[in-house]
Amino acid sequence: MKVVVAIDSLKGSLTSMEAGMAIKDGILAAKPDAEVIVKPLADGGEGTTDALIEGLNGERIDVTVTDPLGDPVSCYYGYLKETNTAIIEMASAAGITLTNKKDPLHATTYGVGEMINDAIKKGCRNFIIGIGGSATNDGGIGMLKALGFEFLDENGNDAGEGGQALGKVKCIHTQNKNPLLDECHFQVACDVTNPLCGQNGATYIYGPQKGVTDDIKEHLDQAMAQYAEVTAKYLECDYSDTEGAGAAGGLGFALLSYLNASLTPGIDLILNAVELEKELKNADVAVTGEGRLDHQTAMGKAPVGVAKLAKKYSAKVIAFAGSVTPEATACNQAGIDAFFPIVRGITTLEEAMNPECAKTNMRATAEQVFRLL
Repeated sequence: MKVVVAIDSLKGSLTSMEAGMAIKDGILAAKPDAEVIVKPLADGGEGTTDALIEGLNGERIDVTVTDPLGDPVSCYYGYLKETNTAIIEMASAAGITLTNKKDPLHATTYGVGEMINDAIKKGCRNFIIGIGGSATNDGGIGMLKALGFEFLDENGNDAGEGGQALGKVKCIHTQNKNPLLDECHFQVACDVTNPLCGQNGATYIYGPQKGVTDDIKEHLDQAMAQYAEVTAKYLECDYSDTEGAGAAGGLGFALLSYLNASLTPGIDLILNAVELEKELKNADVAVTGEGRLDHQTAMGKAPVGVAKLAKKYSAKVIAFAGSVTPEATACNQAGIDAFFPIVRGITTLEEAMNPECAKTNMRATAEQVFRLL
């Protein structure tokens, strides 16, 4: 029997690989001769860097960059030496949780560009970037400026930082960009489909949570549109209406337009990065799960991504979770054949989430399930 395990982290309790290895121990207790492959799982959002560093034997690279409001912030990215790949979460440099002050007119993605530059110096030429959770609405010009692109106003001066700079951009210079960018390939985990501008764009839909008020919303959106027009003029490409261009305050647009990136749903990008499909081709059983299985799981979260891929090769799919809700039955229609909560008795939440307790519960539940197979 070949079993492939790819379970998301149980946030606050177990990492993806810790949960996966506990399941493996349980399977082998029931089936000592089973072949069990454990792969890291994430959805491209928070925790993706940690999951891939741990699961793919990567290295954590600590750097100090510029936060959304221009102050130094310590963050890190993942470095996969074998494939010269950097795993970056833009929120670690320009995330909404980094500051209590919301200032969409000045918040910048400059630190994201600094992370990319550092990774390029390290030898990285392949990038996996998650762009959720931004504090910015700058169209990505901060990131691009850090990479050497220049955005000038009508007087030939630097247009500045943040959303207030967008409407000032009249001229774009690309000749001083980091020349090694032409050797780089950018894959972006993006789960939103919003265009750059308009009622469904970056400013109107996501701006309010970043501090965009009604009195500046229309002005900022028009400035973003002008920035897109100037970009189209100088780069001879127009991605403003592309799905995902409005992600992270227009960072999606910048990555598409200036770095020739591809935007992919987070789970699809991660499953491809860990080469899960290759292992599933001859698997008998796939095991997945997350901290809580509910109706949202069935709407495209990581476990369902695993299930869909496993069903492509007719593997049985089992899911484990810290807890399940009555609505989790929707997961059965989404490809998960059966799911099981791992809590084995009356307990407090604190006890259930204790890592050692969670490992024991996960291991024991997996063993009993696989004794049936």
